[in-house]
Amino acid sequence: MNHIKAIIFDLDNTILNRTSTFEGFSQSLINTYFAHLETTDDILKRIIELDEDGYKDKDVLFNELLHELPWAENPPHAELMEFYGREYVRSAVLMEQAREVVQHLRGKYKTGLITNGKTEIQYGKIDQLGIRDDFDHIIVSEEAGVKKPDPRIFKLALDHFNLSPEQCIYIGDHPVNDVEGAAKVGMSTIWMKVNQPWQDSITTKPLHAIEHLGELKGLL
Repeated sequence: MNHIKAIIFDLDNTILNRTSTFEGFSQSLINTYFAHLETTDDILKRIIELDEDGYKDKDVLFNELLHELPWAENPPHAELMEFYGREYVRSAVLMEQAREVVQHLRGKYKTGLITNGKTEIQYGKIDQLGIRDDFDHIIVSEEAGVKKPDPRIFKLALDHFNLSPEQCIYIGDHPVNDVEGAAKVGMSTIWMKVNQPWQDSITTKPLHAIEHLGELKGLL
């Protein structure tokens, strides 16, 4: 690993526990808008299901929720979007050992973060968690004007660090957006196994597949 100079991470379900974060937001939504119901377990399950692990556009998601859920009185769509922007950020939760591992790696490597999403939301979560200064460089797709798996977003990080792809390892949970995307520009990768299943169409092979960030201490 002597030739490796930078470790670059995905954010959602890699550094940030996106599953727990969205569940916390969903519970806040239920507590605010569905206090008139005796039981809400099915509503919580349905919100999480419709969200599709974060890959559904939120405008679409909240339109679906407005039509499907048993609201006492339907709030305006804009109100729900504002609620999401505030409460989802407040619900941000780190993956176990995330900060400890990143700070450990900073002793040996440059550290970066590449995340797809809205600039305000992604930086909001990063600052809520207090991890902005744990990374030497952060790229959010909205402000970059390009998103994973487009090779250009990975090349932005390479250009910033002035490194070749072979000098970087990229770590993320999505087999296509993260592992295949980074591999196509020549980076080695580590797959964080969370919710997204591996796809048979993917021909690249990650260096390692991990289930917990703490495993990186023994690998890097």
